[in-house]
Parts: sequence; structure tokens; C-alpha cells
Amino acid sequence: MKLNSNPTTMNLKLILIVIGAAIALGTLFYTQDLVNKLQERERQIVQLYANSLEYATSSDNISSDFTFIFENIILRIDFPMIVTDGNDNIISTKEGSGYKNISVEKGMSEIKIENFLKAKLLELSESHQPINVKTPDGTIIQKIYYGDSEIIRKLKYYPYLQIIFALLFITIAYSSFSYIKRSEQSNIWVGMAKETAHQLGTPISSLLGWTEILKMNYENPAKVLDSVDKINNDLVRLNKITTRFSKIGSKPDLVDDSPMDSIERVIKYFERRLPQLGKNVDITVEGDKNIKAKLNPELFEWVIENLIKNALDAIENKEGKINFAVLDNKKNIEIEVSDNGKGIEHNKRKEIFRPGYSTKRRGWGLGLSLSKRIIENYHKGKIFVKNSVIDGGTTFKIVLMKAEIIT
Repeated sequence: MKLNSNPTTMNLKLILIVIGAAIALGTLFYTQDLVNKLQERERQIVQLYANSLEYATSSDNISSDFTFIFENIILRIDFPMIVTDGNDNIISTKEGSGYKNISVEKGMSEIKIENFLKAKLLELSESHQPINVKTPDGTIIQKIYYGDSEIIRKLKYYPYLQIIFALLFITIAYSSFSYIKRSEQSNIWVGMAKETAHQLGTPISSLLGWTEILKMNYENPAKVLDSVDKINNDLVRLNKITTRFSKIGSKPDLVDDSPMDSIERVIKYFERRLPQLGKNVDITVEGDKNIKAKLNPELFEWVIENLIKNALDAIENKEGKINFAVLDNKKNIEIEVSDNGKGIEHNKRKEIFRPGYSTKRRGWGLGLSLSKRIIENYHKGKIFVKNSVIDGGTTFKIVLMKAEIIT
């Protein structure tokens, strides 16, 4: 019996990894493109600054219009910059004259400032090629060294930080997902073990009882025959249980069969047990027996049993009612199971199908989870809570594939 995740789960994980990698690479490419554009913009500003200096050296008088442009260019500069002469000597150690946007500690002597700026100049030269300020005859009279602004430095590291955070998130999410899956698997195994014991317990206890009756009445042929008949019923039940469990984990054969017949067989089984449960519950079924669906009778009956057990647990009234309605909606077969039990809270309607979830003190929360697996995985159908009212009852709905009509 296999309850492991199928290859679809692995494919889904691979798809998520590929999508994550694509997003990371896309972010890296987009950010790098943005950094390149911003760097080009800053280079244009430096070039404009250099052109202004060239214009100043080639003009006899600096007009007021030129002064306005010059001041606005300088104000726009928000990146580190050092201006040298043609021989890479820093023009001035005063901020605003020889350098801009470079933090110099207060109280430093001019010699220390100069040495600090020389070290910074070397750093800037490795970042970008300097822009030369030339005279009309082509002589280099000044060089402008510049670095990246703070926003560009942050943008350079942004995609890597995003990838790191994404990896951390994926690691945490995957660990949490794995823990939840392991927890669900544990609940399934525990539930299956208890379900097996429960399923086998009833007929085995019955068989033990009948064997005792046989021992006491071996000289009474009538009672012996009656006991043998009851024993046969229990053996049939045991065989059915074995067949059910053998089909879990393998692909069951689906045949064209009447859901009504399966439902009626399960109802008859419960009608014999209801007096022992001490509940007065009326179980009815309505619909057309000629309606046929694609189903596996053994597994489908298991689903019906689980739904009846769930309804019996929910019914707290003295007069309980469980009704099955088999409907043909042309495209598929629909089965509605209604009871007058205590109902299900709206936020718990999906939760009840989770392995391990149970409102019963001694429940193991596998019946509805197993039913969902049988209907959706094996029958390619659907099962869900159609509606539910607190203290007013619940209606489950099963959707099955319609049998092929041969004409």
C-alpha cells in the first residue's frame, strides 16, 4: 500500500524552482540595466560639467547665463567627484573646489586631507575613466574623476540581497512544507493503522461471538445453520475490507455501475448495525437505478460508509435523518448526502478533508480525507461541502464521471 507523493509533486517543485530562478535572473538583468542607465546619466552630467569648464577656459568673459548653468550643474551632482589638473594633481583640498560629495573627517590637516583625497582618487580611477577638460587646441588642462552615487551602489547590491532573501524564504517555506507533509503522512499512517483495526475489528468480534454460539448450540441444527449464515456474512465483509485496502495505492478499475446499488448495499449494512449504536436514524435514498457512473464499487462503498459514519457522529437529535439523492445532470452524475446534524462551521469546510483533522475525542480524522482521495484521485471526480447550517445539518456533494452510453 503506497501513500507517497506522486511524480506530479516533484514536477511542481521543479517548476517552482525554475520560476524562482527566472524571477531572480529577470530582477538581476532589470536592475543591472537600470544601473547602467543611471551611470550613463551621471557620466553625461560630468561631461556637461567638463564642457562647461572648457567653455569657461575658451571665453574671455563668463556671462551671467553661463554662471547660472554652471551653478545648476554643480548642484545636480550627488556622486563623489575629484577635479585634478592635467597631471593628476588635485586642484584644491577645499570641498566644492577640488572635490565634492566625499566625506572628510573634521579637524584633519591639509596634508592628511590631500593624502586621503589621493587614495580616494585612485579608488575613483578604478571605478570610471576620468573625463578630460581640454582647451580648443586639445591640451588636457583638467581631469574629472567620479564614482557612483549612493542610489547606484544600493541598486548594485539590491538583486543579490533579493536573491539571498528569496533563498531564505524558499528554504523556510520548503522546510515548513516538508514538515507539514511529514505530519500529514504520519497522520495518514496512524489513521490507516487505526482504520484497519477498526474495519477488521467489527467482523472479527462478530466471528468470535458466533463461534461461541456454535460451541453452545452444536447439538441444535437450526441454530448452527443460522450461525453459519452469519459467519458467512462476516467473512464476506472481511473479504470486502481486504479488497478495499488492496486497491489503495494502485490504479483501480472503473466500471459502468449504478451508484444507487452501492448506496443501497451500504444502507442495508448500517440498518443492521443502527440498533447496536443506540440511534434512531432514518437512512433513505432517492433517484433512478438506471443512472450509471464510472466507479469502482468497493472503493465507492467505502466513501458512502465514511459519509454515513460522519453523519451519524454529527446527528445529536433523537430523530436523525440521512438522505441520498442521485441526480443526472447530463454531463456527469451528482450525489447529494444530507443530514440533520450539528453542521460545520464555514471556515472548517475544507479543513475537514485534511488528514488528521477530527472533532471527535477518539477520532483519527481519516474517513473524509480518504473519501476525498478515493473520489478525486481514483474516480477523477469531486467531493465537497455543498452547504451547511449550524444545528441545521450538512449536505455533501459528490460528482462522478457519467458512464459511456452505448447505442
